[in-house]
Amino acid sequence: MASDPKADPIPSVWARPQAAARVRPALSRAVIVHEAVLMLDAEGIEAVSMRKLGARLDAGATSLYRHVALKSELMELAVDEVLGEVERPAADSPDWRAALTEFAASFRTVALRHPWLCTLLGQEGLAYLGPNLSKMNEGLFALFSTAGFPDPNGAINAVYSYSVGMVSAESAWLNTVSRSGRTEAEFLTRLHPDTSTTVSRNPDAVAIRDHNFTGALNIVLDGLAFQLNP
Repeated sequence: MASDPKADPIPSVWARPQAAARVRPALSRAVIVHEAVLMLDAEGIEAVSMRKLGARLDAGATSLYRHVALKSELMELAVDEVLGEVERPAADSPDWRAALTEFAASFRTVALRHPWLCTLLGQEGLAYLGPNLSKMNEGLFALFSTAGFPDPNGAINAVYSYSVGMVSAESAWLNTVSRSGRTEAEFLTRLHPDTSTTVSRNPDAVAIRDHNFTGALNIVLDGLAFQLNP
């Protein structure tokens, strides 16, 4: 059978043009993605389906498919949508380390606000084609290049992998705490009942997580600094 010359050369939502809205002018890709993000935040990845999303938008699944062909495409779009909330570092920042610290903190804030993000980043292999993620990578590449790093892409992978991995673990922890029905401080105290421990005496759960994230990030940045001053 001959191949269809109109077939998508790349199996990604970013590789084909948007369909014109003919049936429901009010229904657009932007509206669909916005509602999908709200649904993901409230119910999680497994709860999202084209049928349920169509019901929330008062539209049939067929109408949605005119704008988004597959659920996987919807996930790609949702990932890129929320990555647009991450503050990108300035390429001409005088302090690359401070710029990366701010970037990692912003990524963490966004990923904790949308706890499904890191999971989907590991599942959607072509998410990097999205415009927001592309701009984020371009900004990081420019920052590392300006700072004089011999391998900007390797440095990006180091910071990116650390941030995604650390926040994934943090999101899983917060999900466990949520299912327990206790506050995070109460859950920490229950895990460490010995009152002689620092955690039990002062269970400032948020401060502990902040310290853990920043402390390990500094180790990553120390390793990157060695590339500039071996």
